[in-house]
Order: sequence, then C-alpha cells, then structure tokens
Amino acid sequence: MGNLATKKKGSVQYGDVSINFAIEPRVADTQKVLIKVHPDCRVVAHAPPMASDDEVQEAVKKRARWVYRQMQYFQIQQENILPRNYVSGESHFYLGRRHMLKVRVEPQCKPEVKLLCGVLEVKTKIANQKKTKSLLMDWYKERAKEVFDRRLNELISQTLWIKEKPPIRIFSMQTQWGSCSPKGQLTLNSHLVKAPRDCIDYVLVHELCHIAEHNHSENFYRLMRQVMPQWEKVKERLDGMAYFYLNDVWGIK
Repeated sequence: MGNLATKKKGSVQYGDVSINFAIEPRVADTQKVLIKVHPDCRVVAHAPPMASDDEVQEAVKKRARWVYRQMQYFQIQQENILPRNYVSGESHFYLGRRHMLKVRVEPQCKPEVKLLCGVLEVKTKIANQKKTKSLLMDWYKERAKEVFDRRLNELISQTLWIKEKPPIRIFSMQTQWGSCSPKGQLTLNSHLVKAPRDCIDYVLVHELCHIAEHNHSENFYRLMRQVMPQWEKVKERLDGMAYFYLNDVWGIK
C-alpha cells in the first residue's frame, strides 16, 4: 500500500527547474488529476484510472508555478526544522498528539518508557542519545502491536469479505505504511502508531481490501468506500504529516 516513493513517475520543466513527480491512482468516479506537494517536497499527481500519462503530464504542467512555489515554501521550512537529539523538552507524536519527552537518568533504574499525563518519560541508566532513541523506538513498536491489533479487531466486523483475522508483522519502514502478502499477512509500519486512529484505520482498511482485490481496481475502491467513505481526506492528512512521523525532526525553529 501507500508507497511513499511510487514506481510510476513523470517530470515537467518550469523555467530552469525540473519538477519530478510521482503518479498514484485516484478513485475511478472522478476525472480530475489532483496534485499535491508534501512537506518533504515530494510532488504527487493522483490520477483517475482513465487518465493517460500525457494528460497527467499536462495537468502538472498547468500547475507548475503553484507547485514550484509550494516546493520553495517547504524547502524554507526544512532549513528551519529542529532535529531530534532525544533530550528532555522535545515533543514526540503518539496517536496524533504531541507529547513532551522527559529523560530521567538513574544509574540504578530499570530502563523503561511510560506515557503519563501527556509526558513521555524515559528512564535510562546513562545519558546517551542512541540508548534513549532505542528505548523509545522499542516502546513505539510495543504500542503499535497493541493499537494495531485492537483497531484490526474493530474493523474486521465491517470487512465482510475477511473470513479470519489476518496475522500482523510490525517493522520500522521509511517507504511504506503497510503491505499485504499474497497469503493475506499484513505488514505495518511501527511509525504509523504516531498518527491519529482514523489514519491507522485507513491503512488497515487499505490492506484488508487488498486481501480481496490485489490491485487498485474499481472493486478495490468500492470496498474502500464501503468501509471508509471519506478515506481520501484521511489519507491526505496522513500524507501531510508523513515527514514528521517518519523523520527525526520535532518542530520548526
């Protein structure tokens, strides 16, 4: 699903600048090519199934000025991004909300991570960035297992084509939110647990639909709309925050 770097690509020229873009499918009941510029400066053209490559190319070309300005805006933002150092005072996402990080160094303590009253508290024996990050990433993976399993249980009742609950694997990934194997095993990105519940549900529904439809056919989108009518809006929100969920940054200077 939702490959953050899709295979089909295109390029248009705006003055001396080449604007490279990815092409992703859009639902079949709309004829318009939707163009988005993401915070990491990725340009994506969401094209309906009947749109030819030339039509997609022309749609991006017509909006090249707007795309270029959006890319400039996000490039300026990236220059002022605050990198994570895994020290107290930073904010970290969990289920769509920011939580302040508090690192407590206690030489005799058992290393652990707890979320208490909006504060992510990491106890560690030594003040070490790599160790703090490792503890936090392990905590995210554990929470991801619990949250994804709970949301999957909720969604199974709505996906009537699913005969039995599929197994889930959790990995930290940079290019996908999830995938579905030919045998129906779901692989989900542990970073997804940083997103709101409806975004998590969107990814789960997407992969559950692939159990019935292995491509992005009209039947696939019909199933998507059946379970989540507003899935495109949810996907847009998830895409808009992907840069912050997937990278070691926590804010703007």
